[in-house]
Amino acid sequence: MYLIVESEDVIRIPPPMLGEDLDEVVDTLAREKIEGKVYSFPRNMVRDPAERKYVIVLLMDVQKVDDGIIVPGDGAVYQKVRFKALAYHPEMQETVLGYVVDVLKFGAFLRIGPLDGLLHISQVMDDVIDVDTENKRLVGKESKHVLRVGDKSISKIVALSLNDANPRHSKIGLTMRQPGLGKIEWIEELVKPKAPDKEKKEKKKKGGKK
Repeated sequence: MYLIVESEDVIRIPPPMLGEDLDEVVDTLAREKIEGKVYSFPRNMVRDPAERKYVIVLLMDVQKVDDGIIVPGDGAVYQKVRFKALAYHPEMQETVLGYVVDVLKFGAFLRIGPLDGLLHISQVMDDVIDVDTENKRLVGKESKHVLRVGDKSISKIVALSLNDANPRHSKIGLTMRQPGLGKIEWIEELVKPKAPDKEKKEKKKKGGKK
């Protein structure tokens, strides 16, 4: 789930940077501290207090709040900032669109938003799968369906554990073994209207003649 959030934080401006353009310095340091990190928001800003941690994808507006504070013995300025940001929070049972970034013996990794999720080989399709690690692809023996690096797929989140220290190391489990899920082309095959059999067409024409 993506959403736009607003919050505040405090950044440290080291002494060597105090002579530079303060607005640019504040914007740069805020992005370095906040973007790509798991960020906890106040309880009144989210629906479920137990799920108030979001990965900050992009800061869109950083503004200074009041004057900064100098801490004795430090020399740096601690500046309060207010910001708007694009944030991402994966949710259990959420249906997500992603693309394959790697294929290994035990399954595939899908990029969903700013994070990667694991699609275990047992959750790819209802078929026996041959693993072709050399060409980075998974092949269904009977269906001949192929999932390879770069393919877009729709999956569902079935396991979730966010890593606060390093979001890229979060554990997200995915499945495509449910109706409406799978590689985009597989789904299109199921919903595409099938052309009537040529023989049935001929019979219909003959039956319509008097």
